[in-house]
Amino acid sequence: MRWTLVVPLKPLARAKSRLSDTAPDAVRPRLVLAFAQDTVAAAGASPAVRDVVVVTDDPLAGRELAGLGARIVPDAPRRAPDRARDRTPDDGLNAALTHGVATVRLGRPDAAVAALNADLPALRTEELTRVLEQAARFPRAFLADAAGIGTTLLTALSGRELLPLFGNASRMRHRGSGAAEIMLPGIDSVRQDVDTGADLRTALSLGVGPHTQKAATLLPHPGHPPRSHP
Repeated sequence: MRWTLVVPLKPLARAKSRLSDTAPDAVRPRLVLAFAQDTVAAAGASPAVRDVVVVTDDPLAGRELAGLGARIVPDAPRRAPDRARDRTPDDGLNAALTHGVATVRLGRPDAAVAALNADLPALRTEELTRVLEQAARFPRAFLADAAGIGTTLLTALSGRELLPLFGNASRMRHRGSGAAEIMLPGIDSVRQDVDTGADLRTALSLGVGPHTQKAATLLPHPGHPPRSHP
């Protein structure tokens, strides 16, 4: 089975505000883009991945990620002013994913789809492949983040709705929605998303991709010297 991955990405200038104590405003957008570049590059190299769709309205991110082979889908739901007024950030993320999946399935109704976070700079292709192979055993499945609270991956087989419930405590929400939780050893890179400076230091210690490695050299105090994948 081969999956279409749907990766949501906020406009770079607004993303990852919790990294402000680690990454200055002038550096943070570049770092966020680097996370996404390394995520998309590692994901697209998996034999379990048919293609990668990035849902974003950011023109720079769109150009750079398209250059890595991703299909760019404008984040139309977030742009709709009559709907955006009353929506929380979590609603916007889930709406973007729903829109991305709908776009994919408009052309391929039988597509197996997976939502993948854009902030997995240490992502290793072989670990993602193992996770996706395990997910293929369930109608819907998810992977908890390293903190055990959130979610980094949510999957749905052909004929199943994705039903994304990302946001605070999404692990419990996805479990409550009937999705099977993927439990595998040795997949730290697929679970290590980056929201805080501590998360970034952990990702650097795992070994990040080349884009994040380069961007991290601009940080005043990255915590660990950047280290690329072995």
